Amino acid sequence: MLDTSVSERHTLSILVDNEPGVLARVVGLFSGRGYNIESLTVSEVDEARHQSRISVVTSGTPIVIEQIKKLLARLVPVHSVQDLTIGPAHVERELALVKTMNTGNKRVEALRVADSFRARTLDSTLNSFVFEVTGNSSKVTAFIELMSSLGDVEVARTGVCGITRGNKIDMSS
Repeated sequence: MLDTSVSERHTLSILVDNEPGVLARVVGLFSGRGYNIESLTVSEVDEARHQSRISVVTSGTPIVIEQIKKLLARLVPVHSVQDLTIGPAHVERELALVKTMNTGNKRVEALRVADSFRARTLDSTLNSFVFEVTGNSSKVTAFIELMSSLGDVEVARTGVCGITRGNKIDMSS
């Protein structure tokens, strides 16, 4: 039997018209009902059709997630809502810029850790590095935690971006 009381993390991909106020309506739907947004990314994906894709990571019970999807689908500028977590096979990625401050052996270790995570070094000074790391959220978080153990860090994260795999394209109109 399905436990409907356990909170689950879901990534939703929402195709919308690219017009003023759409993001405010989507975010308002979440805040108005007390739902949390863990990650939010938005970008225009089709200039000719003036459409944007909003990727939202949220948590809730299966009943709450279904309610969120139904409410989103009813918003006028929304063309489609896909739950990538339970839907078709998909790819998720996140990018983070991580500045770390360290000296001596900790600098060498920071470079070794960055290499093992395939992070790119974007900037280097005598006592700092700025790394770019991409991957799933758990990889990005693990990289940040390791860098934190080597010195002070400053972090900027993009949030999750996701898309389905395969030969079907979601450009609903």
